[in-house]
Amino acid sequence: MSTAIKIFQGAFGRVSLLDMSKPLVTHAHHHCHALIKVSGVDSSFLVKGRSQPLTKDSVVLINAWEPHAYEHTPSGEGRCILLALYLETTWLSQVLKSLMVSGHPQFFPKPCAVLPPGARKLVNALAAEMLVSQEIAADILEGKIFDLFMATAENHSLLKDASQLLSGLRTQSMDPRIRRAVAKMRENLHYGDNFAELAAESALSRAHFFELFKRSTNLTPAVYANALRVEAAIAELCKPEIRIGDISYNVGFSAPGHFTRFFRQHLGITPGEYRRVVDLMESGQYFDKL
Repeated sequence: MSTAIKIFQGAFGRVSLLDMSKPLVTHAHHHCHALIKVSGVDSSFLVKGRSQPLTKDSVVLINAWEPHAYEHTPSGEGRCILLALYLETTWLSQVLKSLMVSGHPQFFPKPCAVLPPGARKLVNALAAEMLVSQEIAADILEGKIFDLFMATAENHSLLKDASQLLSGLRTQSMDPRIRRAVAKMRENLHYGDNFAELAAESALSRAHFFELFKRSTNLTPAVYANALRVEAAIAELCKPEIRIGDISYNVGFSAPGHFTRFFRQHLGITPGEYRRVVDLMESGQYFDKL
């Protein structure tokens, strides 16, 4: 069974140290996403229709809203300790303005790259901090996360073409019917169970709605809706006064057991475990210190 060793969450997004032994379903995040093996068996992620190796010498790089799935190992045996960075575009752009383009769907042109030697040292240091530290100052943590991200991604992204990517972001357009559908999905997470109704409200056939949604977002409606549910659940799990049973209903599930199974399929851990291991960090204002 997969487990979470430690999760730090804050204005930067999330950084998770995970002990993985089971595959995850196809899912997506709005974050800029980097995955690095710390120890254990080699494993892989399915990205762009191909298995991308996760080894001591590689890093898997996932663009915002890019579908992917954790595959684990062909035999299904062994455990992989991995460090996962889920970084907010707004935070990255506050540290370095050109990183506003980190939310672009082509920011990482290739989903797998060689992990630079300097990045390996930073990975090991951050993982060790997460294993043994009882407390870490927010600005120090943010510095470690940003330094690791830049060491890992700077030469494997289109950051040098930031102006061109930014222009592309500004000119990107979404079909207005899909834009309205997405807004409704954000307002009411229960839409994740009834896309036929959402298609009808968009004045589209179900088939046309699915085709147009995929063309506009690069995701199926179900994967998009599930991503919204995961993030909404995580936000509420960080509020200890909200019961998990209530969170289950709030994010669109009729029973806590269904929610728990869904959460584990997407993150590898239960909602209760997430709540136990997450450490909420106040903003360290790392970018103000540069």
